[in-house]
Amino acid sequence: MRIAADTGGTFTDLVVERGHQVQAYKASTTPQDPASGILDALALAAEDAGESVAALLAQVTVFIHATTRAINAILTESTARTALLCTRGHPDMLLLREGGRREPFDWRHGYPDPYIPRSLTFEIAERIGAAGEVVQELDEAAVLRVIGTLRELRVEAVAVCLLWSIANPAHELRLGELLEEHLPGVPFTLSHALNPTLREYRRASSAAIDASLKPLMTAYLRGLEERLRGAGFSGRLLIVTSSGGLLDAHEVAAAPIHSISSGPSMAPVAGRRYAAIEAMSDNAVIADTGGTSYDVALVRGGRLPMTRETWLGVEYEGHITGFPAVDVRSVGAGGGSIAWIDPGGLLHVGPQSAGADPGPVCYGRGGSEPTVTDACLVLGWIDPDYFLGGKMPLDLQAAHEAIERRIALPIGLDVQEAAAAIMAVVTERMVQAIEEITINQGVDPRSAVLVGGGGAAGLNAVAIARRLGCPKVIIPQAGAVLSARGALMSDLVAEYSAALFTATDAFDYERAEETLSRLRERCTTFASRSGSVGPPEIHYIAEARYRHQVWQLDLPLRSGRLEDAPSVATLVEDFHCLHEEVYAVRDEQAIVELVNVRARVSCPMGRDELDAPLAEPHDPCRRSRLVYFSGPGAVQADILNLEAMAIGEIVGGPAIIESSFTTVVLNPGASAERTSSGSLLITPLPAGRPEPSAASAEAGS
Repeated sequence: MRIAADTGGTFTDLVVERGHQVQAYKASTTPQDPASGILDALALAAEDAGESVAALLAQVTVFIHATTRAINAILTESTARTALLCTRGHPDMLLLREGGRREPFDWRHGYPDPYIPRSLTFEIAERIGAAGEVVQELDEAAVLRVIGTLRELRVEAVAVCLLWSIANPAHELRLGELLEEHLPGVPFTLSHALNPTLREYRRASSAAIDASLKPLMTAYLRGLEERLRGAGFSGRLLIVTSSGGLLDAHEVAAAPIHSISSGPSMAPVAGRRYAAIEAMSDNAVIADTGGTSYDVALVRGGRLPMTRETWLGVEYEGHITGFPAVDVRSVGAGGGSIAWIDPGGLLHVGPQSAGADPGPVCYGRGGSEPTVTDACLVLGWIDPDYFLGGKMPLDLQAAHEAIERRIALPIGLDVQEAAAAIMAVVTERMVQAIEEITINQGVDPRSAVLVGGGGAAGLNAVAIARRLGCPKVIIPQAGAVLSARGALMSDLVAEYSAALFTATDAFDYERAEETLSRLRERCTTFASRSGSVGPPEIHYIAEARYRHQVWQLDLPLRSGRLEDAPSVATLVEDFHCLHEEVYAVRDEQAIVELVNVRARVSCPMGRDELDAPLAEPHDPCRRSRLVYFSGPGAVQADILNLEAMAIGEIVGGPAIIESSFTTVVLNPGASAERTSSGSLLITPLPAGRPEPSAASAEAGS
């Protein structure tokens, strides 16, 4: 048995895999103690199985955890008190950063502060040259004086980033030895070991972020493991990483920067698989609607979207991680997003969220601001007596009064019109988020299926698909816990990189093969101790550019070798094609430079099949109730239970399809079929109906 737990801002999702059966559970997240939410969800799973938590955990061989602990600590500035040690004369790497502004003429925002302040930045007398030669020996006496100052300042972590340590790490390694000897118990990160990239800012930034997270994440992961083992777990604890893979908990504690985008990276993993099986499509928009955010990603040609431009916060104004990560974009639009009226009388939804505490008004926990969930309740889309399978009754009257008081009366609408307006606005925000990763990147959304995940995904997935022109919508049976489900589909993954600066006019074959050989050996060693259930795969990537360019592109190496002229000729042709695909320009006469090479090893950890239906079909007991849609108004809609639908059964809208953790709204004219895996395959537009224009703003019909 395997279990995956995803701790979100509002709910903690748990998925239990027993053979081909997958069961999902949700419990409220406890922000101050995320482990409590996991244990609460485990208690629900144990109760459902008719056994104790200890008996359940005793059967678990692998426990996978996705956490927002690291990113939340960064965003709330609650990381460790961290110092930076750098080469003398270069203390401003984190301040000067990489230039850029999202809005070049918006000067209301000041220049961002460095991740580590100058008051905690210390210059070290040493210098390594670009060729790895020692220009100035390390002044160890001065280093010991700096360490004494760090002790007096009660520094909790240390980041070390020296110039050209990627060419010769001797001085960084010696600094690590001195820190370990004279500042015991204080964790540190050496930039060349963590992120051996050519660019000093990215190397310094990643080292600073990683070091600042070590005390927090080490304590969190150790505490979680102790509580799980105290509850009866004796298996392997794996943590979801930002790059869409898994690592052992102790490896993540040693390099916690890999856990920053832990949860969101899994939704594209699951969505890609569902799109390929259910709709036979290699292009998919993956949308994960949680209580706080709406996360979107584009799977193109069956490939996970990866990026090295991962910023914590606003691009250029936040801090870059310097590591590859699954490219997931987020907007503040989820089930808990708050609806509000600005002084000019315009309706907005988000980015503020009611979160888990106090939550939407209808939760009855003290929330007073109307949210998306409250609007769906007022529209009749959500059954107040069947939320979370009836375990959490909702207060319809409180939601009605909040929308009336805060939204309807100020803008002169009745309550249902106001609720529909809330849904139209939040739908438009979600559409714009998807357009940024499709239309803005030259991809027609009409060529992609929409995969909806998260507890609130089904509420407006049809409306979003109609606005974008997506031909199909998939709501997986485990869609409400899509990220946790993706964790069970993921591989154990490690990525290693090395600096390799050479050019095609004087290519250093010996150094290139030596570098790739070292990476290959590290991948093989990792795979040998992975415990994988299938053969590992190793993929090689070169970071390449035309000479005189500033930025490079990630170029897959077909064979993983650069040993002779033909292999380099293949690399050059592949780069020309890639450059033309990205920039619409190819320069056949230009010299191609390599800057870095990377190797990524993936080791399968579980089966590669979709789920069996969670329950056998039974008497559907169709009901109906009045629900409200913008356009047709109040209409009588069929109400069905997802688990009660037979495989191959087709339902036409208007209809509401409910399960224990999600509600799927079929707008008038849409239709849905239950597939062999238990998912819903939705056709948002009736046959023969023209696709909506991009300018259409009608989100509700």
